[in-house]
Amino acid sequence: MMDVQKIRDDFPILTQQVNGKPLVYFDNAATSQKPQIVISALDKYYKEINANVHRGVHTLSQLATDAYELTRNKIQHYFNAQHNYEIIFTRGTTESINLVASSFTSILNEEDEIIISHLEHHSNIVPWQFLCERTGAKLRVIPINEKGELLLSEYEKLLNNKTKIVAVSHVSNTLGTINPIKEIIDKAHRFNAAVLIDGAQAAPHIQADFQALDCDFYCMSAHKMYGPTGIGFLYGKEAWLRKLKPYHGGGEMIKLVTFKKTTYADLPHKFEAGTPNIAAGVAFGTAIDYITKIGIKNIATYEDTLLKYATEKLEQIDGLKIYGTAEKKASVISFNVKNIHPFDIGSIVDKLGIAVRTGHHCTQPIMQFFNIPGTVRASFSFYNTKEEIDVFVAALQKAVAMLQ
Repeated sequence: MMDVQKIRDDFPILTQQVNGKPLVYFDNAATSQKPQIVISALDKYYKEINANVHRGVHTLSQLATDAYELTRNKIQHYFNAQHNYEIIFTRGTTESINLVASSFTSILNEEDEIIISHLEHHSNIVPWQFLCERTGAKLRVIPINEKGELLLSEYEKLLNNKTKIVAVSHVSNTLGTINPIKEIIDKAHRFNAAVLIDGAQAAPHIQADFQALDCDFYCMSAHKMYGPTGIGFLYGKEAWLRKLKPYHGGGEMIKLVTFKKTTYADLPHKFEAGTPNIAAGVAFGTAIDYITKIGIKNIATYEDTLLKYATEKLEQIDGLKIYGTAEKKASVISFNVKNIHPFDIGSIVDKLGIAVRTGHHCTQPIMQFFNIPGTVRASFSFYNTKEEIDVFVAALQKAVAMLQ
């Protein structure tokens, strides 16, 4: 069993007050808080080994390179990639998706098709629209039902020999739906289509095994996994990474440069132009160590108890409607109450020290499907408690009474 109070002591921000009330942080789907050990890793890097990586023979450069590359190895082992050079450091999930979409430009033409789903974050919609504009390819969308689940029977109808890539989220950031990505991947591979998985919302809650999933690409952001902002990674199968052209050009990603021609560096540096966010990369490795020590299965089990407890409590509020009732869900609840605008609820509970998200959550097509302007979203992490949920429900009831 996890000692939740001990875990909470690892997160300095959780001890503060907001608007004179103890902070209740329920916006974990946007970004997670950071344990002191991760904050200290950032501080230690700048104090003791700050230098550029991969480029210097001096001691500090070697120390910085070793610390940075150690995180690449940790990611490889944590997610079970076959090779460490299949892990490409990026600024996060958004850049990772853009990298793949941009690199597919030379592969696609106007006869080809791309499949995404109705559940996607804008980061997994817009880059593919850009790609369609550049190549003339067609964008196809997997529909959803009222529970917020993908209609796999319709997905099967969309797949054909023109399908070149399928891009879907592992977990919906708005509805919490856990998609059956192994089934999605297997069906796409029957048509030799590549599959990209947006894992931003899954990695804090689910252990993804890249080899077992057999995905071609997987994208992640460290700040969702209790690590720093501005760092993430793209996993790609070696064969695909060797086939694709670089996304950015500049230092680090080259082997030889002349005014006539440039040849590219080998993997992974082929896709890593310029000086990276070294400190954040090092601290990301510390965050992975922290999660590993606690155990992702322990985290998932505990968060599921929070999800069930919060769902039961919220459903007791008159006029409250939860959007996203899939059988398999991560610890995210999106809801509205009667005809009250979600922004108004969010503003009032903020005055009571509670951080929730309001709006469309970068998923406007989901809001259009349900014909609503947005939702209130409460998203839980393993450092949250049932007592905090009780505080939130009481604050919500107060807000509803004020706004009726």
